[in-house]
Amino acid sequence: MTRQVRNYVGGGWVDTSGDDGEPIVNPATSDTLAELTYSSSADVDRAVDAGNEAFESWQNRAVEERIQPLFRFKQLLEEHQEELAETIVTEHGKTKQEAMGELRRGIENVEVACGIPSMMQGGHLPNAAPGIDETAIRKPLGTFVAVTPFNFPGMIPLWFLPYAVATGNAFVLKPSERDPLVSQRMFELLDEAGFPDGVVNLVNGSADTVTDLITHEGVAGVSFVGSTPVAKHIYETTAAAGKRVQAQGGAKNHVIVSDSADIKFSVEKTLSSACACAGERCLANDVVLVQKSIYEEFAEELIKQADEMTVGYGLNDVDMGALITPEHESRVREYIDGALQDGATLLRDGRDVSVDGYPDGNFLGPTVLGNVEEEFDISQDEVFGPVVALARYDSFENAIARLNRSEFGNAASLFTERGAEASTFRQNTEAGNLAVNAGTAAPMAFFHFGGRKASFFGDLHAQADDMIRFYTDETIYIERWPSA
Repeated sequence: MTRQVRNYVGGGWVDTSGDDGEPIVNPATSDTLAELTYSSSADVDRAVDAGNEAFESWQNRAVEERIQPLFRFKQLLEEHQEELAETIVTEHGKTKQEAMGELRRGIENVEVACGIPSMMQGGHLPNAAPGIDETAIRKPLGTFVAVTPFNFPGMIPLWFLPYAVATGNAFVLKPSERDPLVSQRMFELLDEAGFPDGVVNLVNGSADTVTDLITHEGVAGVSFVGSTPVAKHIYETTAAAGKRVQAQGGAKNHVIVSDSADIKFSVEKTLSSACACAGERCLANDVVLVQKSIYEEFAEELIKQADEMTVGYGLNDVDMGALITPEHESRVREYIDGALQDGATLLRDGRDVSVDGYPDGNFLGPTVLGNVEEEFDISQDEVFGPVVALARYDSFENAIARLNRSEFGNAASLFTERGAEASTFRQNTEAGNLAVNAGTAAPMAFFHFGGRKASFFGDLHAQADDMIRFYTDETIYIERWPSA
């Protein structure tokens, strides 16, 4: 019998009651792993109602009590990390090593959220005015929703859930319908960790389910990670309904390679950034601006290292796994074809890759394009595939100017041995996550995950202190005792 994806509501597992659904398919083998039936509006109502009912008592629990299940959850995640990673591989397609790293990053957020007793403290000022003391008190707000994407199904829910519940809120997760199985297992672990019924809830579904959640009158706020058009829609719709919202969108990240850079090292980090998780991540640096005097040498080394990468089933010993769906694989191929029609040079073709034993997998090899002009679609759009687009630059200022003209502002990296270039890059680059001599600008959990321009809609980002402010509101308490 085919496994059924279920919701977790009010402390128990329940079937969904929608009319439509879809299979959950292994991207490498095309085997059906489970069947998902979308949630109905009634299913959404039950989850939000359960959250709000639980919130009434949960918000008043001592903060040290609220974090005890998180300590247990962290331990369970670590005990089951390998099992969870294998689930991610089978339903998403990335390699096991990548899945293990993703989960480690998620666990870091649980660790940080366990420090809520310190992070949630407000300010206090005795004698703010004659005979008056003032105190800022943080209070939770209710039931929050997170709508998370397919590319990091184990990590991104943990950007939100630990902080929401530690600050005293209830929480509803709506994971991607592409790979919901790791969320199923994580909620089994949450159940074992000992959260009171209704504090954490899981709702599976489609775009209609998302609409029901973000417009629900019982929801206090929404977190979203996904494409820019959807992020913009989520932001506008949720804000119009009077709710708090943070919506992270797409990206088009750039690397600048100075003529002072260590070429072999910068190629290694650039290639891993562009091709890790088969390029399906918002921190992938897939446009590489190389100083013209080293362009040919850099391109040659990039092709050499790309040739050494192995592609295959993520549970095997390979460097890169499958893309999420056949439709997405076709979309990436169309971007490559379009770039060649625009005039790009094909330096390495990954479209003809074949993987022994997995003829039906959604595989693409690393593809390297040269002479990619700024106006090409592949320079402007988020490809979300293992494609590296190379271009020359003549002056460092021109390279930064090209980067800044992108409508996106998620991340950027620089490879250089010059402190002056690093300083200019830090001061002038219009992106929320910057890295020097590192291929991927991925912040640790105790820093927020930045994003600017069309990469982010809202005021408070994911992770760290921003999450405390997002999930709480400050009450200013003024106290005077005239007879004292």
